[in-house]
Amino acid sequence: MSKSCPIPRRTFLKGLGTAIALPVLESMMPRMSAAASGTAVSKPLPKRMAFVYVPNGANMSDWTPRGVGADFELPYILEPLKGHQRDLLVLSGLAHDKGRPHGDGAGDHARASATFLTGCKARKTPGADIKVGVSVDQIAAQRIGDETRLPSLELGTDKARLAGNCDSGYSCAYSFNISWKAESTPMPPEVDPRQVFDRLFGNGNSGEMEEVRIKRDRYRKSILDFALEDARKLRSDLGYTDRRKLDEYLTAVRELEQRIERANSFALALPDYDRPSGVPKSYEEQLKLMFDLLVLAFQTDTTRISTFILAHDGSNRQYPFVGVREGHHDLSHHGGDEEKKAKIARINRFHITQFAYFLDKLKGVKEGEGTLLDNCMIVYGSGLGDGNRHNHDDLPVLLAGKAGGTIRTGRHVGLESETPMANLFLSMLDRVGASMERIGDSTGMLPQLL
Repeated sequence: MSKSCPIPRRTFLKGLGTAIALPVLESMMPRMSAAASGTAVSKPLPKRMAFVYVPNGANMSDWTPRGVGADFELPYILEPLKGHQRDLLVLSGLAHDKGRPHGDGAGDHARASATFLTGCKARKTPGADIKVGVSVDQIAAQRIGDETRLPSLELGTDKARLAGNCDSGYSCAYSFNISWKAESTPMPPEVDPRQVFDRLFGNGNSGEMEEVRIKRDRYRKSILDFALEDARKLRSDLGYTDRRKLDEYLTAVRELEQRIERANSFALALPDYDRPSGVPKSYEEQLKLMFDLLVLAFQTDTTRISTFILAHDGSNRQYPFVGVREGHHDLSHHGGDEEKKAKIARINRFHITQFAYFLDKLKGVKEGEGTLLDNCMIVYGSGLGDGNRHNHDDLPVLLAGKAGGTIRTGRHVGLESETPMANLFLSMLDRVGASMERIGDSTGMLPQLL
């Protein structure tokens, strides 16, 4: 049992250059009297939203489930999500009309990512006069971001490019960014897990954080070493259940820190390796580290809003670890070749496997009477349907999490063809307390989520 003295939700373990946010503890959830009924009720837990982007569409015949409603069978690509079938919605029929040319010709990859979270048409330009729209994550950040230490968190695996011609006359800013703070201001993703870790657990004082970084490297110290005194004091004020939860959390932080350190050491040992320090050689390990960091960010309420680009649209990354040595983008132009389509499906399944890992981690965190996943809305999808057709309708989209019980999961929902994906965003904004009348080309909310 926890001790009776409540602890403020925004408690941090502090030390030199360090501010470690805490997970939800029992002692942070005091009972409040309900004036109407006189019964005791718990303060509602926060709802989180994240958007996970994959490039180049999907092999839709291996993506689309057989059956609709609760009685549906997961196809080859989605099979790794079997353990989470009751935690998610498969949404068929969503479209991004503004991703289509509308007289602008080629450039579907750039438009796919630019439109994905904005629902707006991107201005075709290779220059600095970029323009698209404010993305759903940043709308939420502007309205509720002041409730957390970080308004939002942008993650990726490919270093963002903000200039140059990347797709048939479209600026690289469109292909490498899905989060837009303003019509002409993208939010570049962070690709180095070490930098993300320092951002989550640093105190924002750049001078102190650099001092801690130097000491950690020189003396092989953990960031936790700089907050031990605070941790000891807090632990003495906690009951048994909260002490155990705190210990488990701090152990998880240390283990993640060690994995990042190992990845950094491995990268530095490679003489021909020119990626930023801290970025693992292994793409799979980079994805897992980023997902683990995002779980910690949500678990500690450091932020409630995030985006994660698993690879930029048009990416020609190879996937030899799943038997695919051809470039992803090249394969997506399969021309109906069944062998190429099968390889695309293997790439799609690899990405879904990493997403399943993320959901496992979220579901493994107990929060209130449920789990962290129960209080999330996680969109997973692409701005293209079939990569060969470059179509922007019937997009491959999943929605995981129950948003605090406001979403009825465990279904394949067949929406009316050409339903704007922005309608999904309106529904999500409403659930996090950031309601809007319209976003992009939305026409209304999705009642099918309930």
